[in-house]
Parts: sequence; structure tokens; C-alpha cells
Amino acid sequence: MNAFRLIFTAVFLSCSSWASAQQGYEIEVDLKGYAEDVLYLGYHYGNKQYLLDTVEADAPGHFVFKGEEPLEGGVYLVVMAPDNNYLQLLVTAEEQRFSFSAEAANPTATMAFEGAADNQLFYDYMRFLDQQKPKAEELSKALEATENEKKKAKIEAEREALDAEVTAYQNNLLAKYPKTLTAAIVRANMPLDVPEFEGTDEEKQLKGWRYTQKHYFDNIDLTDPRMLRTPFLFQRVDYFVNKLQVQHPDTMAQAVDYVLKEMKPAEESYKFFLIHFLNEAARSKLVGMDALYVHLVEKYYATGKADWTEEEQLKKIVDNARALKPLLIGKIAPDVQLQDRDGKAYSLHDIDSEYTILYFWRYDCGHCKKSTPHMKAFYEKYKDKGVKLVAVCTKFTDEVPGCWEYIDEKEIGDWLHLVDPYHRSRYMTQYNIKSTPQLFILDRNKEIISKRIGAEQLEEVMDRIIEMKAQEEQSLENK
Repeated sequence: MNAFRLIFTAVFLSCSSWASAQQGYEIEVDLKGYAEDVLYLGYHYGNKQYLLDTVEADAPGHFVFKGEEPLEGGVYLVVMAPDNNYLQLLVTAEEQRFSFSAEAANPTATMAFEGAADNQLFYDYMRFLDQQKPKAEELSKALEATENEKKKAKIEAEREALDAEVTAYQNNLLAKYPKTLTAAIVRANMPLDVPEFEGTDEEKQLKGWRYTQKHYFDNIDLTDPRMLRTPFLFQRVDYFVNKLQVQHPDTMAQAVDYVLKEMKPAEESYKFFLIHFLNEAARSKLVGMDALYVHLVEKYYATGKADWTEEEQLKKIVDNARALKPLLIGKIAPDVQLQDRDGKAYSLHDIDSEYTILYFWRYDCGHCKKSTPHMKAFYEKYKDKGVKLVAVCTKFTDEVPGCWEYIDEKEIGDWLHLVDPYHRSRYMTQYNIKSTPQLFILDRNKEIISKRIGAEQLEEVMDRIIEMKAQEEQSLENK
């Protein structure tokens, strides 16, 4: 029996195309030994659980959940007060009206169903696993306790036999009841059978990783809409995108596209994960991940493939992507015309330097004030290493003199300080400056190679950039 914290959020449940022709659901519950007068029905959804229904007892331990619309298929939760202990139910198009009885203190071992063959199959499987668990634990303890190699070999053989017994049970279930939700759940949680590869340890590891990437979803039917309401789909998809892929926006975009393509027939799953990945990309702290956001907007939102989005919200999303796109890593930074304290004009693209640090700041910004010592130390270390620090004070008209006062006060006049008193260059728009400080690292060609990092990270990032360039040059020399 498990415990969880319910999220008491009302969620609209629409009828899907696979819903039963018989309207509504009715689940009769008889919980022996349950003294509370209220019971809850919840369900898994993505990475959360939600409350669907609350009923009061019509007799001791007796409850009836019912509704006029069929339930969406998936794994549901009957939650007991006061500790939120719960037992699981399977809901399918065929099993919307059924009853079950169980002892509240030990529901898995005592669960009995009427009119719910899939649920009975599921709990028979759960009981089988519960019977095998103590055997596996006993063998693990015995293995840890002995140093005798013959005994170890005997215990390992027993463990393999136990594993084979479980696998045989699973395969038999899949063969006899392939269309059930129980079979889909069992199949989805079976480990991927990765073949043995040849080569060095590094080569074998790489081949195994590639194989896992390609076959990761072999056991999960992403087109099955019921999977969205299970406790495992979100974790699997999240692992595939965020752990199994190189964390580069192009690679992750390919992974997300693959997932969404496979899920397209399951419209609700497709919608859930497209929204999830868009929000995740928007919130990401990883440098350059805004490229994934732009990709998702351009491929899905701007082309009508997210037609549930309200017009006003859609416009904001698309406009935001358009503002971000010219500033993606690898793009040439927008050229802007600025001036120094004496009114001398500067074009960003005309600044001759191996690297340019473009730093947007303001003197009344708390985070900028905290960044100043870091920027000052960085300048002293890198000023003779081909790095130019261009600081743009984001103040206009009569507030510009405050920029020079702050520069003098902090003794940072050695940097190239620029302003645009009347914002003729529109740099705030071109660089999408909505808050300060903001940092961009540009190479000799003014290509953006890093951005939106903290001043305290600048030295570490710059060292890495210089080191990578030196390695590339050395590699070219060796060819």
C-alpha cells in the first residue's frame, strides 16, 4: 500500500474516441475495516495525480463512484482518508461499471472484482510479484553475506531461475491477454533487451547507448491514449529526452519531434507533451536552449499544429520566438550604432577583437551592482588575451549622466562604455533586453557563442571557449 499527496485540482475530462458506447461510469467499492466516511477517486496524469471524485459512505465501508460521462482510460487511484493511502484501479473502455471488495489494511492480497476481468488480471499479477519479492530479497541478503565462490554461484543461479520464472509469467500474460491494459502496463515496464556488442569497452558502451536510443520505446505504445494516465509514461519520455540524448538543442529537438510524431494519434498525449516541452524549453537554465523553444514554436505553433491555443496566447508565443531567433547561439549578433561619453560613434561590428563581451547593465539594478566586481576582475584578467569588454548602459535621455557617474565611482572606465541616449539603434528590442544584466559572448565575426550567463560564470565560460579554440587549432595543425 502506498501513500501520496493528492493535488486537489479540477481537471476537465473530455470523452475520447475510444470511450464506451455505454454512457457514464459506476464503480462500487466495499472496503472492509475502513472506518472513515469519505473516499476519493483520483488518477495519474503526466507527472502528477489529480482528484476526480469524492463520495461519502452509504453504509460502513461501502462507496459508489458514478458519473454521467465515461472515464478516460488509465490507472486510477482509490484514496483512503486520513493518510492518503491508496489502491490502484484500471479503467478501460470496457470496464467503466464494476465492483470490487478488499480489506483496507491489505488491499492487494484481498482484492476481488466483479465485472472487471482486466483489473482481476492486474491484481493477480501484482500478487504474483508480491510472492516473488521476499524470495529475491532473501537471495540478495544471502549473496551479500557469503564470500564463498561456490555458494555465490549457487545463489546467482537461483536468482536467474527466479528472474526466468517472472519473465515466463509476464510472457504468458502477454500472449494470452495481449489487448488488455494489464498487458500494456506489463510490457511497458519490461526491461529493454540490449544485445552484447563487440569492441573496446568504450565502443561497446557507445553501441549500447545508440541501441537504447533507437529501441527505447519498443515496449511502450505511444499511440495508446491510456498511457498518459499511468505513473510511468512521463518519466520514460522525460528520461528519453533529457537523459538519453546529448543536451544540445538540435539533438533534443530531434528527440522531441520523434516523441510527438509517435504520439500524434493519441491527441491528448500529443497536446500534453507539446505544451510540456515548450514550457520546459522556456524555463530552461541551459545556455542555448531557447533554440529548442524557437524550433517548437516554428514547427508546431506557427503552423497550426497546436490549434487548442487561444489566438492572443498564440500571438505572444510566436512573437516571443521571433524575438529570440536572431539571438540564438550561432547567429551573427545584430549590429548596433552606439556612442561613448564624448559622443564618438561606434558600430558593434567594427570593434576589432578576437572576442567581444557585450554587457548590458544599468546603475540602479541590484544584480548589476553585484556583477560589477566580477566584471572588473574579469576585465583585468582577460584584457590582454584578445577580449574586449563592451558595456552598454541601458539608460536614456536625462538618466544617461548617471551611467558616467557610476563608471567613475567604480573605477571601471577602462572598459568600452557605450550608450544610445535616444534609443535610435533599438538595441533593447534587437537584443530582447527585458531585464539586466545581460551578457553575450561574441567571436571575431560577431557570432554569438554564449549568452545570458551570470557575471560570476564568465571567467569559467571564457576559459572553456579559449581552450576549445586552441584544441581546434592544434587539431588542424596535426592534419
